Amino acid sequence: MKRLILSAALPALMLGACSTMPGAQDPTEASVPVAQASMPNFPADLTPAGVAAADDHLALEAVDGAEGMAFVARSNERALATLEGDPRYEPFRQQAEAILTATDRIPAPSFLGDGIGNFWQDATNPKGLWRRTTLESYASGDTQWETLLDIDALARAEGKDWVFKGASCLPPAETRCLINLSDGGKDAVVVREFDLTTKAFVEGGFVLPEGKHRISWLDADTLLVATDFGPGTLTESGYPYIVKTLKRGQTLVQATEVYRGEAGDGGYGVSPYVLRDGSGAVQAVLINRPLDTFRAETWLWQDGEAVKLGLPERVSVYGMMGQQLVVGLEEDWIWRGESQPAGTLLAADINKLRDPGDGIILTNADEEIFTPGARQSINSVSVYDDHVVVSYNDNVVGRVAVFENRGEWGWPRTDVAVPDNQAVSLGDSSRGSGRVFVSTQGFLTPPTLSLFTVDGAALTELRSAPPKFDTSTHRVEQYEATSTDGTKIPYFVVMPRDLALDGTAPTILFGYGGFQISFPPAYKPEMGKLWLEHGGVFVQANIRGGGEFGPGWHQAALNENRQRAFDDFAAVAEDLIARGITSPRHLGIYGRSNGGVLTSVSITQRPELFNAAVIESPLIDMLRYHELPAGASWIGEYGDPRIPEEAAWIADYSAYQRLSPEVDYPRVYITTNTRDDRVHPGHARKFAARLEAQGHDHLYFEDTAGGHSNDADPVANARRWARHYVYLAQQLMD
Repeated sequence: MKRLILSAALPALMLGACSTMPGAQDPTEASVPVAQASMPNFPADLTPAGVAAADDHLALEAVDGAEGMAFVARSNERALATLEGDPRYEPFRQQAEAILTATDRIPAPSFLGDGIGNFWQDATNPKGLWRRTTLESYASGDTQWETLLDIDALARAEGKDWVFKGASCLPPAETRCLINLSDGGKDAVVVREFDLTTKAFVEGGFVLPEGKHRISWLDADTLLVATDFGPGTLTESGYPYIVKTLKRGQTLVQATEVYRGEAGDGGYGVSPYVLRDGSGAVQAVLINRPLDTFRAETWLWQDGEAVKLGLPERVSVYGMMGQQLVVGLEEDWIWRGESQPAGTLLAADINKLRDPGDGIILTNADEEIFTPGARQSINSVSVYDDHVVVSYNDNVVGRVAVFENRGEWGWPRTDVAVPDNQAVSLGDSSRGSGRVFVSTQGFLTPPTLSLFTVDGAALTELRSAPPKFDTSTHRVEQYEATSTDGTKIPYFVVMPRDLALDGTAPTILFGYGGFQISFPPAYKPEMGKLWLEHGGVFVQANIRGGGEFGPGWHQAALNENRQRAFDDFAAVAEDLIARGITSPRHLGIYGRSNGGVLTSVSITQRPELFNAAVIESPLIDMLRYHELPAGASWIGEYGDPRIPEEAAWIADYSAYQRLSPEVDYPRVYITTNTRDDRVHPGHARKFAARLEAQGHDHLYFEDTAGGHSNDADPVANARRWARHYVYLAQQLMD
């Protein structure tokens, strides 16, 4: 088993293991147990005013403020010296860049008119090329690409840090497209109409200024738009709640209102979407009005008026087949006089939903399409004119099934053969041709891309990615840990084949546990190259809050039950230690975004279990998260700190307020992005500043461009991964 070799020139880089810094707590001093430690910055008054009064780092919330940027500059200087000054950094950076810019990776395809579209980034084109080819050329060994839009050239010509955020093209020809361009990688985008026949922006075409828009083509000259229409037209989260029709040649001021929610609406803003059949004809226009993060009303816009449909508030609409909406239930629903369980996929007559009469009771006995089992959950759904393709998880590994609409004869099912013990996901689909891309991959198995036709029986392989690291040294096992309430929590371990169970293996434990997002096995080439090849262990915990076992698995860790996710994560850590796979000295954790809640809480609640934590793009100040854009959109997940009862349970875990100078925390690495307009950089800044003020050793790095998704530039992303793995090697291997 290969291990990283520590250079004799690196004693100053072993801070997390055996040395101290000026102002840092001496690890030889006795550490006070978390339960007994004082929390000098915990607010005595949990009202918003009381929380703000107890916060000595509010100035760091000003994204471009002088104090905040000075803190960033000072912290970045120290972090870069420690991480990029490590001899491992440059080899790691080069290896990560070679992986992220490799020309032999699978180009992610999308159906585009009669051909295939792709957005491609490499070392020569770090901002990327939007391009197209034919399906025949794509499937060949020598694909010929036609460039539609060069983002690097556009950015140079316009003097903007443009990041391509996708395109929406008008069916069926898909020659007119709305291009989304982000300045610096933010979620907010500028929208410009583009003509694929001339490969140029349309003179006098649709243009929307920067914003978090929700847009759908209605016809060639009309858009349905939800956006910032001026003062008072956004929710407290900064998302739109008004929908208007925008005609070609009109300004936003001239657009005609067709639907209005309320300024107090939650979630990610009202969204119009147009459902079409295989020919591109409009079947229905729906409007989703979010009430909070997960609850929403579904409205039908027809003949100039909006009618609320009788669907449950927790539901996913996947498409339409004839007069039937194909929906996935996220809560139990009274259907045909009986309670239909959450997780079920069914087809509901839109006419009956429009006028449900006495209760929402449907009559077609064949409307149920698929009900997952107790350890299953729907992953993705593609709807066609007479078929539905479903990818689903079965004990966290992928499966695919096709259901044919046979009317009064029901929905006969055909299972599609896919590899065992891998993640399976549906890619882009073409309703007109009845085709969908299917991707399969595993922790040690590179992705394979196949094409599936709904009336076929098997996948047709198109591309297979070459391996990017040596997989012969490792194996994958799935185990279960028992959480504090007795719930069995599954987790995967990617470990050396000859691992000695003596607790010495450097191990990364990854978790997320939120927003019903599932994490099945996935190929992580940079992790394999920079970690596994050096003898490391990687663990993925499928804790509650995720979607691995359906809506119930997610909802079990919402709001006042959030502690269950943290307990699940700690239970996996304890199980790894009990099995002898690793020990607290060699166990580190990684999480980003909502995973930043998880990792920051894990460090403050159970610091004795870990010796490292990468806390990336995190939520951490949970008592003020609703005040930091776009935090209020997540109240349905965490609760509302403005309500005293909910503030009390949030305060029980909010890591920023619960830090103590008396507790011995491991040296953590906190990192975020100045241009992240999804999770405010103030969370990470303030946590780092408080660690510093209390004398805790830590590293903080804030990149100045890239946004929340880290998709702006693969070269910059390579630097990011190199820093992560240098830090983890310092803490867990040195």
